[in-house]
Amino acid sequence: MGNILIIDDDAEVRETLLSLTRRMRLAGEAVGSIASGLERLRQGGVDVAFLDVSLPDGNGLSALSEIKALPDSPEVIILTGRGDPDGAELAIQGGVWDYLLKPSPLKDTMLTLERALKYRVGKRGACAPVALILEDVVGKSRRMRACFDAVAGAAAANASVLISGETGTGKELFARTIHLNSTRADKPFVVVDCAALTETLVESTLFGHKKGAFTGADSDRTGLVKMADGGTLFLDEVGEMPLNLQKSFLRVLQERRFRPVGGAQELESDFRLMAATNRNLEQMVMQGSFRSDLFYRLKTISIRLPPLRERAEDIKPLAVFRVGRLCEQYDAPLKGFDPDVFQVLEGYDWPGNVRELFNVLERAFVAAGAVRTLYAMHLPQDVRIKVAKAQLGRGRAGEAEDAAAVLTAPAIAPAAVPEAPPVETDILPAPRPPAAELPAELFGQSLKDCKEAVEQRYMEALVRRARGDVQRALSASGLSRSHLYALLKKWNLSIDGPAVGS
Repeated sequence: MGNILIIDDDAEVRETLLSLTRRMRLAGEAVGSIASGLERLRQGGVDVAFLDVSLPDGNGLSALSEIKALPDSPEVIILTGRGDPDGAELAIQGGVWDYLLKPSPLKDTMLTLERALKYRVGKRGACAPVALILEDVVGKSRRMRACFDAVAGAAAANASVLISGETGTGKELFARTIHLNSTRADKPFVVVDCAALTETLVESTLFGHKKGAFTGADSDRTGLVKMADGGTLFLDEVGEMPLNLQKSFLRVLQERRFRPVGGAQELESDFRLMAATNRNLEQMVMQGSFRSDLFYRLKTISIRLPPLRERAEDIKPLAVFRVGRLCEQYDAPLKGFDPDVFQVLEGYDWPGNVRELFNVLERAFVAAGAVRTLYAMHLPQDVRIKVAKAQLGRGRAGEAEDAAAVLTAPAIAPAAVPEAPPVETDILPAPRPPAAELPAELFGQSLKDCKEAVEQRYMEALVRRARGDVQRALSASGLSRSHLYALLKKWNLSIDGPAVGS
């Protein structure tokens, strides 16, 4: 092992790193662009890649997701000529090994490379392929594959797990999947709905009670904590747990001991703790509405599930899976899909995530009746209306942006179009589009959703106008380079490829 690829447009940097690899008795190759680097990486056999940030055909950070999605992807060491905290954050989130600032001492570079290779050897030796049991879990996107890797790691451990994500992303399903693949699979999986816990009965529900402990306690009751003995205790929407209960529950986590209401003796329960939340617990800790000591005990292993709008490639397999299950449930023949169905489904933003998608598909299934093929016409009208409005809105924004690009082209590239002499005319100029007026499709949306919609349109228009030129996009938008790439990543756009909608 020891195949190194250097992706940098600076010939001096390439030669220095190649010399370093030869000194370390490693095999080294060097290329000067992202395109050449990706072409070499697709061939396989690279253990570590040095990746420059500023390259002739784009920003190295924009290629991270594609590199990490490759089979047996290499460890990546980012090289940059200037410090950029936002860029470092994006790189680490993208799974890089290290982030080096040029010029970097050769000793430090060598140490980083040695550690990356050692890590890769250990990872290959310790991480044999794991055959996960994935009942009802569907997904093939890069984001979901990363979640499956996290599930495999969590299933092999016995530590606490905190699963975060928006409502409807499948947090409980993933917790059950971890439990099903763990050594506790044959023991109970006990769910505690923290949002439904009442102040008066919360301790009785969790810890149980003895007969006569309070009015209505006609018999002994085993609490949920004891029911989870040997298995998993899952705290659903843990952010809703009352603050006064958090202290009591913290002791249970530390000691695995508790006293039923009205009981004289403490009981023990050997459970594994998992929790889920759609809230920002770190922010709640800063606000004083969630205990910091409980938060850090919950998040020994942390898994974030992406919203459905960030993994549109999973919509089709999810739809096929759900309709197949509905056919089984209703004892009906299998139904097919007209391509227009997926076009509509992929054009919707799914605020309710997978849960909303499954509900929409069931409504379409019922509407189709005995028809053997699902058509877009069977989908709920509210979904089709929102998609149609969004498409029309993007079309109008694109036309306005293209017109603006034509009008301002001389200012962007003065050498490309010779300046024409002014021509006097008595024809009134065309009225400017009512940019200050809110588009009709945005009425009825919340301010947050409206801002998101406008931001997405702006970024799509910016990509079209930049036509592959990063500097043009920076000049036109006034954004910093790191902020630009963060927004491109957010909306799944690329400044380096063909413009969106072109």
